Amino acid sequence: MTELKAMTPRQVQRYSRHIIMPDVGSVGQRKLLSSSVLIVGAGGLGSPVAMYLAVAGVGKIGLVDFDTVDLSNLQRQVLHQEKDIGRPKVESAKETLLAYNPDLDVVLHEEPITSDNAMDIIPHYDVIVNGADNFQTRYLVNDAAYLSGKPLVDGSILLFDGQASTYIPGNGCYRCIFPEPPPPGEVPSCAEAGVLGALPGMIGTVQATEVIKVLLDIGEPLSGRLLIIDALSMEFRVLKVRQNPDCPLCGTNPTVTELIDYDAFCGVNIPLVEPVEEPVTAD
Repeated sequence: MTELKAMTPRQVQRYSRHIIMPDVGSVGQRKLLSSSVLIVGAGGLGSPVAMYLAVAGVGKIGLVDFDTVDLSNLQRQVLHQEKDIGRPKVESAKETLLAYNPDLDVVLHEEPITSDNAMDIIPHYDVIVNGADNFQTRYLVNDAAYLSGKPLVDGSILLFDGQASTYIPGNGCYRCIFPEPPPPGEVPSCAEAGVLGALPGMIGTVQATEVIKVLLDIGEPLSGRLLIIDALSMEFRVLKVRQNPDCPLCGTNPTVTELIDYDAFCGVNIPLVEPVEEPVTAD
């Protein structure tokens, strides 16, 4: 993180409800203003994450997405409106975020994140947020964040189910819980099975809260824990997870020391698809 920025009188007023909190305060708010977060996906999960981080005063938000706004997105992707249909999602998202907070620095990465460019993007941010809807991107971002020494806040949704976790380098990673992706076609996407429109808001706000806790080094992030939400029964469960010593990425004898071919790893031979929501893969 760079040198802490000073606040203007207007910013002091804007963030006054943060500043009066003992765990945030003036120094904490200045940390947020001086921090940067990369969000992979400007869709269902990326929308609430980006909006709440923007209004919280995170100084720089990077957005990775290469899709355009579709009418079917508007049921849940609150960064976008009807007037944005057909526009690149990153452009629509930037316009919305700046309307909420004109002081924000929004950096657009209008391209799929791949093994070729991930290490040119991820190392430049303090925290990484994964809101991807496919396993190739999920494993890629996990590996690139770990290899870059960056905390990763992960979320996924499908139907009425959602989950979230935070991976801090040195305390496990996504591969510790899910060493291998499921066979292609076994887990449907949101486009195939559907998703409750309000569910991304539930998981996305959890992710935004996790990001702020990590940036400020406060509370207990979901590191070593997996939060599972069943919105239909409104049950919340937290599973304890441990770093796997045999993990191929962060274990004792890692075999993944650089980015790989994630299409081949996940058993697909298609380009990475729209980075929005990721289906829940475990209960």
